[in-house]
Amino acid sequence: MYFATNLKLLRKRKTLTQDDLATIMEIKRPTLNNYENQGVTPPIELLIRFSDYFGISIDTLIKIDLSALSQFQLRELEQGNDVYVTGTRLRVLASTVGNDNEENIELVPEKAKAGYLSGFADPEYIVSLPVFRLPFLDNSKKYRTFQIAGDSMHPIPDGSWVTGVFLCDWTLLKNNDACIIVTSDDGILFKLVENQIKSKGAIRCISLNPFYKPYELEVGKIKEIWKFVHYISAEIPETAEMDYLAKSVLELKNDVAEIKKMIPQ
Repeated sequence: MYFATNLKLLRKRKTLTQDDLATIMEIKRPTLNNYENQGVTPPIELLIRFSDYFGISIDTLIKIDLSALSQFQLRELEQGNDVYVTGTRLRVLASTVGNDNEENIELVPEKAKAGYLSGFADPEYIVSLPVFRLPFLDNSKKYRTFQIAGDSMHPIPDGSWVTGVFLCDWTLLKNNDACIIVTSDDGILFKLVENQIKSKGAIRCISLNPFYKPYELEVGKIKEIWKFVHYISAEIPETAEMDYLAKSVLELKNDVAEIKKMIPQ
């Protein structure tokens, strides 16, 4: 039971004194102090009021040690993404932070993917990954970068580094969102998705390369989803090269046409 420590943590995150919160809850300050420090459990009616005020379910207030969550996870709760409220299962994200207490971006190279599949929830494993920062990303969100392999998402080149933002509530996925999907059976995937969670309990995985056929992936086989933000590659995608050549040819044709106009008939 974590209600006492959770109540104190949530109150302080709102920069409220005991007097402030007691007034809001219409109770006496000594009563609130007993809830925070003496382990006294409030009646269900008051638990509901605490739950409504903080926007966090009673289950979370009682069962989850909020002090063990990262700043990112706490912000997710405070923004209304409580797993008990949204109906999604609890996903505890192992993460790392820098000396400034801001989230790092962990790097998962191709050779580390096998280890990540077994260690993605293990804080000791996550700490072993290289980390970096990208100053143009929102530091209130959690990002991770994965190296992709193969040509299923061509024209994004093989070996590219794909960064995604952690998605806690999978029901928020939109059709044609590009995502890094960590699975129990199929490894780490990078695909476009169609959200079929409500209708089929699955997502449909689609490759950019038409050679690979779409297929359905059961939600129960998914461990994490990271929504695509950007990618980094040392290669220029082939389509960009072809577009450049096509543009050059068109410009050449226009130049020839202009030259022909200048030649006396």
